[in-house]
Amino acid sequence: MLQAEDIHFCIRQRPIVKKASISVNPGEILAVLGPNGAGKSTLFKILAGEISCTRGQVDYNGQNLRALKTQQLASVRAVMPQHSTVSFPFTAREVVELGLPKDSKKNSEKNIREVMELTKVVHLEDRLYQQLSGGEKQRVQLARVLIQIWEKKPFPRYLLLDEPTSSLDISQQHIVLDILKKLKSQNIGVLIVMHDLNLAAHYADRIAIVKDGLIAGVGKVEEVYSEALLSEVFDHPIRLVKDQETQQILVSSNSTFHSDLKISKQAQA
Repeated sequence: MLQAEDIHFCIRQRPIVKKASISVNPGEILAVLGPNGAGKSTLFKILAGEISCTRGQVDYNGQNLRALKTQQLASVRAVMPQHSTVSFPFTAREVVELGLPKDSKKNSEKNIREVMELTKVVHLEDRLYQQLSGGEKQRVQLARVLIQIWEKKPFPRYLLLDEPTSSLDISQQHIVLDILKKLKSQNIGVLIVMHDLNLAAHYADRIAIVKDGLIAGVGKVEEVYSEALLSEVFDHPIRLVKDQETQQILVSSNSTFHSDLKISKQAQA
C-alpha cells in the first residue's frame, strides 16, 4: 500500500497541504480531484518523493519513503508529471527506452513493444519527439513510465500521474484510462490527478477531493459525490444525475443558476 499520514507542507509559512492522509491500494485507481490551487500538485509531488513534507510521512509497502534509495523507489513507483520536456533530438522509441529499469535487459525489447502497442504509439517510434503533437507526446510519455513498472514483480507497485489526459481528445482520454484499468490486474495501484469529474466517476475505484490543502472527502464515487460537497469545493452549483441505462453518476452544472447565485449574494451584501 502507498500510504501518507498527516502530511503537511508550507511555503513561506503558508500551508499548502494540511495534515492530509491518503492511501492507494494495489489493484485500484484513486482519482484526486479539486479546483485549481487546491494543493493537488503539491500533494502529488510529496507522494512521488519529489519534495519532502514538513510533517508526517509517506510509506511504500510499509517502508518510509525517505529511507528508500533511488533505485529502490524506482522499482516500486513510476511518475508521470503534468509537463515533461525532452531537450535532445530523441525519437519516440528512445524516449520510451528512457524508462527502462537498469536491470531490465532480458525482456526489454518485448516490453517496449508491448507498452508502445498498448499506448498506440508504435507507428511513431522513428519520429522525432519534438515533431509530435501534444497528444502524441502525452502517450509516448505514458509508455515511458509504464515500461518502468511493466515487468511483473512479487510486490505491489504504483503509478502516479498528474493530468495525463490534459492534451488528449475524448477518444484518446478513454484509451489512456482504459490502459490504467488494465494495470490493476498486475498488482499496480494508480493515483491520478484529474479535473474531469465525469471521467473520474467512470474509471476511479475511489475518489479523493482536495480543497485548500485539506482532504475534503475520500471514498467510493457514491460516497463522496454529493451536490452539496462538490458545489462547495468547486464554488459552482453542481447537479448530479444518474444514467438510466448504465446507472453511472453524471455531473452537470448550471451556469445561469451560478450567475443568479452571485447576483443574489451581492444583493445580500
